[in-house]
Formats: sequence, structure tokens, C-alpha cells
Amino acid sequence: MAVTPPCVLAVAGSDSAGGAGIQADLKTMLALGVHGMSVVCAVTAQNSVGVQGYWELPPEAVAAQLGSVLGDIPVQAIKTGMLASAAIVETVAGVLSAAAAPVVVDPVAVSKHGDSLLSPGALDAVKARMLPLATVVTPNLLEAELLTGIEISDEAGMLKAAEVIASLGPQWVLVKGGHLPGNPVDLLYDGRRAIRFPGQRIASRHTHGTGCTLASAIASYLAQGAEVPAAVESARTYVAGAIAGGFPLGAGIGPVDHAWRIRVSG
Repeated sequence: MAVTPPCVLAVAGSDSAGGAGIQADLKTMLALGVHGMSVVCAVTAQNSVGVQGYWELPPEAVAAQLGSVLGDIPVQAIKTGMLASAAIVETVAGVLSAAAAPVVVDPVAVSKHGDSLLSPGALDAVKARMLPLATVVTPNLLEAELLTGIEISDEAGMLKAAEVIASLGPQWVLVKGGHLPGNPVDLLYDGRRAIRFPGQRIASRHTHGTGCTLASAIASYLAQGAEVPAAVESARTYVAGAIAGGFPLGAGIGPVDHAWRIRVSG
């Protein structure tokens, strides 16, 4: 008899170009051996050159999707991404506050191209409602600056921002330093200690979906029983391979290759 793999629920927006959002979440989960499920919070019109528009789903539609999945299927981890509006944040937080599974919060605020993906008030709602529920929150530098008001130009600034974000309630904060010059360093902080994850800069402009992919990979490894530092380390290894395999698509920034391990092994 077939064995059910660990199940991970992605709560995020849809990317019509397939490189980020729900599409990246599900591809990552498949690649890492878990069963991915989805709650769509918003639909975007986007391609390799930018986001042309997005449309929020009604909060009752988000609530219905959450109730349908969680009312029937046990989940071993949950990942949230683009939540779009304060009303959707409130809806998602209200449901997930009763969830026993670890929650990875990717506080998505802008796209790879700099397009806003949140309506007014949504980021404040994420800070107040989602961060206290987070097992891990995974801001990039811009998101960390928006959450804290701290300008980050080096590792010391990353740590300061991590300390402020940790005070908002998450168990762990992973500040991603890929936008700083030089080889990237990510900092994982639990309120007491900081763990450095240095990496090598990969020469590729095709990095669409890296944030969604990393958060989904962390959730996938947590669902399989890994502790947070080990889940982060394994997820970073997977994402590094995906960035190295990033490919051109359209006229702009192409996606990372979620299937790189399949291509390598094949």
C-alpha cells in the first residue's frame, strides 16, 4: 500500500508566469518529496518583466479553501507568502492560530521587479498577526527594513533587524542577505543566538522565485522532521542549485530551476 508523504500547505498568490508564488511553492514541494497543497489569496498578471496587476480573492474564499484543506487533511507544515490585504491576513491568521504544524512566513511585500504586492495596511497586519504565529519568518533585506524601519547595509544591520523582528513574536528569524554586495550571508536568529550561513555568489540574473522557493523548501524539510537550523541549511543548498540552474524566459528575469535535481540525476 502506498505511503502518504508529509503534507505541506502553501497560502500565497498565484504567479501566471510560473516562477514564483503558489507555482514555485508546489514545484519546490514536489522536488523535495512532500505533497503540496494550496490556498490562493490573490491572482497576479505577471511575466518575466514585471507585475502588470493583481486581484485579491474575497476573504471568504480564502477562508473556505483553508477550511476545506485543514478540515480533511493533516498537514505537517504551512508556508505563507503573498497575503495581499489586511483582511486576508486577518482571515489566515485567525485560522492558523489554531494550527499545530510549524508555520513558515515569507513576508512578501514587493516582487523581484519592485512591484508592490500588498495593499495599504497589509504589512502592519502581517507584523501584528502573522509574525507571532511564525516558526520561521524569512524576510529579505527590503522586507526586513520595512518591518523594522532599520536601514541595512551590512551584517551588523541584519542582526539588529533580526533582533527587532524577533521581538514581534516569531520563534526564528532568517534575514536573507543576498542583496548586499559580495558573497551572500544569511542570518538565522532565535532571540539568543545568531547562526551565519555564508554562501557563494552565483552569477545568474535568472533568480525569479528565490524567496518563495526558499520558504517552501524550509517548510518541506520541517514537515519531514528537521529542526529549524538544519531545515534552513538544507533549503539553502536546494535553492543554490536552483539559482545555478536558472534559465532565460521571456524578455526579462527568468526563474530558478525547481527541477534541477531531477535534471542532474537524470
